[in-house]
Amino acid sequence: MSARRRAGVALGAAALLAACAAGDRGTAPANATLIVGLDVSGSFRRQYDDAVEFAAYYLYAHLNGLGGLRVPSALFVGSVGGDRPGEPKAFHPINDFAGRTPEQIAADLRAWFPPRDALTDFNVFFRQVATLARERGLILAPMNLVLLSDGTPDVPGGVRPAGDDNPIAHIDLSPLEFLSRSVTVRLLYASPTVGDEWKRLIRRKRVRLWTQEGPVMAGWRRQVDPALPPERQDNLWRWVRDNVDFRVRAGRIF
Repeated sequence: MSARRRAGVALGAAALLAACAAGDRGTAPANATLIVGLDVSGSFRRQYDDAVEFAAYYLYAHLNGLGGLRVPSALFVGSVGGDRPGEPKAFHPINDFAGRTPEQIAADLRAWFPPRDALTDFNVFFRQVATLARERGLILAPMNLVLLSDGTPDVPGGVRPAGDDNPIAHIDLSPLEFLSRSVTVRLLYASPTVGDEWKRLIRRKRVRLWTQEGPVMAGWRRQVDPALPPERQDNLWRWVRDNVDFRVRAGRIF
């Protein structure tokens, strides 16, 4: 075989190997971060139990890739609340949920995050998420933040200002801007009015925002067949895809 022909064969083999390697990379699942925040303040106490049970199913399904739901490469769960302004909270990592059943996850959530806090400070939560992402090197992966909350900031004394002083207008998403190439915030269990205020009043640029009303969230239980194991709850996982993990388009730039 001539030197020229040997060189051509070598180049062809190298190209084939490169193509195979690219194909392998294309089929590998991309990294994704899931962060869940559970409201533990007094204003959310009525919806708390339903939210905990939904969160348990939601986490279990994502960890196990049920119904086509995306398996996160990183998962953290924390609480939204505080007994004093600016109080930081701990985040439980993915290791605390792996291998657990929905019932066990729900029991853990109730033990870790009892609904006893006096305040709801979303800004502290968002700042902690940003710090966590940087410390853990999560800034390159798409990030999905799911908040199980009525969406109402609790201020000292229980006073909710009106008009331009609406506390929702002071919710600050700026720590999440440019945190990763894609950041989506999903607020579940809000009233239609509060959900609309989140969309209208909260300033944002790249952060995508999706709210799902409490009356809609009440429908998840109707999708559960008590005779089937979680792995076969196809109706529930379809409902989650359509109503919670809905693909959110970029919103208005203020």
